[in-house]
Amino acid sequence: MEDVTKFDAALELLRRRGTLRPRDLTERGIPADYLDRLYRRGLADRVARGLYASPEADVGEHHSLVEAQKLVPVGVVCLLSALRFHGMTTQSPREVWLALPNKAWTPRVNTPRLKVVRFSGPALTELVHVHELENVAVKVYSPAKTVADAFKYRNKIGLDVALEALRDCWKQRKATMDELWHAAKICRMENVMRPYLESLA
Repeated sequence: MEDVTKFDAALELLRRRGTLRPRDLTERGIPADYLDRLYRRGLADRVARGLYASPEADVGEHHSLVEAQKLVPVGVVCLLSALRFHGMTTQSPREVWLALPNKAWTPRVNTPRLKVVRFSGPALTELVHVHELENVAVKVYSPAKTVADAFKYRNKIGLDVALEALRDCWKQRKATMDELWHAAKICRMENVMRPYLESLA
């Protein structure tokens, strides 16, 4: 592939996907430095270290989740960010909340700002749903799991936020009672959530 063709291919891929990392190019046999070439010519925006976006990209309201997923592929959107994604909170988090395995490296990312929490076992791996956003597969915990996580981390995000999430989840029929109990069990929150779940039944 000639240089000009590689340049055009990199530009076309960026326009089609909206955002790219250098490895997205190398996987297609295009040198990673072509992203920097696009940036220097004003054909790409550098939104974070190692992440470039097309100025023409149709950026949605969840663009920061897309950026976070591309920069930290092992992460799962959780807590306040997942609540916002599911429409179960009035909170508007400034950071993207990501769940990472206990032994995973801590990402050094300036944009978007990240709030990392450590999950393990089923609390990390179960009830993860994949959503296609801006042509990127973004992992987000299910509504029921997000509610259970909110109760588990109520000392960090506030019990009022967890209660609001539960009320909104139930009112909007985002989860069944069985799904909420299952998520509570995964997060070992059955005893904490029992009175609130029973009040809904």
